[in-house]
Amino acid sequence: MADERDRNHPIPRRTALAVVLGTGALAAPFVARAQGAWPSRPVTLVVGFPPGGQTDFAARILQQGLSIALGQPVVIDNRGGAGGNLGTDLVLRARPDGYTLLVGNANPLTINPHTFQNMTIDPLKLTSIGLMLQSSLILCVHPSVPARTPEEFAAWARSQSNGQGINYGSGSAGSLTHVAMELFKNSIGNPPMEHVPYRGSGPALQDFIVNRFSAMFDAASVMAPFIRAGQVRPMLTTGRERIPAFPDIPTATELGLRDFAFNAWIGLFGPPGLPAEIVQKANAAVNAAVQDATVRERITSQGDEPGGGTSEELNATLHGDHKRWGEVVRANNIRADA
Repeated sequence: MADERDRNHPIPRRTALAVVLGTGALAAPFVARAQGAWPSRPVTLVVGFPPGGQTDFAARILQQGLSIALGQPVVIDNRGGAGGNLGTDLVLRARPDGYTLLVGNANPLTINPHTFQNMTIDPLKLTSIGLMLQSSLILCVHPSVPARTPEEFAAWARSQSNGQGINYGSGSAGSLTHVAMELFKNSIGNPPMEHVPYRGSGPALQDFIVNRFSAMFDAASVMAPFIRAGQVRPMLTTGRERIPAFPDIPTATELGLRDFAFNAWIGLFGPPGLPAEIVQKANAAVNAAVQDATVRERITSQGDEPGGGTSEELNATLHGDHKRWGEVVRANNIRADA
């Protein structure tokens, strides 16, 4: 183990000098190691959203498993505000000692940097640890909509209100669900569609089921109860494979949409400069937690997929989505709520 090696080998002179002076890139990682084997006290998971949402769900469903794997209590700290930016900023400024980590999703980490004007924080500086869960988005339409394929939907949208088009909803301006619909719109020839943003998926769905707008993307777990109740009709999913909980819904790729495979995801991140031995131990804890049978059943039963994998894989997803969504945001001039 890394901690064993630290105890059995002398500290290099350069490392010791950096610690004494409190300067240099070597100082912060050594401070974390000098405090003893991590973790030696409770670990806080910052969630940049209020309780009740999908990101909070991911933190709470893995909380016990992480605690068991780490041998310490895991505490959840909900810090909602600015579309998740407040929680992200808190962790970006935290000491890199492993005791303050972020449960972050694609919105604040890969979309907000492009949709929030004058945003001063850089989520790409976070240390990626491990994927907690992911979810395909599902495009749903109101049951009154006659279209069942992207081509039929585009033609129908152009025919509405004397060619003025239709309205679509999202949980908020600049959200993944908003950006995904703009990407879909681009992919089907840009039929006239007007965005109606809400303050959360809940209020949007309440208006959706009474036909105040015609279409909406959201995570499978969010759409699941409304699909099962017949209140909305699914058209396609954004995953590379069909969702096991909804095997009859085709993927966008199956329906002929190119470069339209992506997921919503939630991962565990640390501050910049988090030591490699802490990343490895925290990543192992995430992988252990998502292997619990009860946890997996709770995640998959509502349409999500358990996470897992390496920190490098999560980091590649973070950077890849940052680039992809930045291009969509700029092409469609998308801005977040003030």
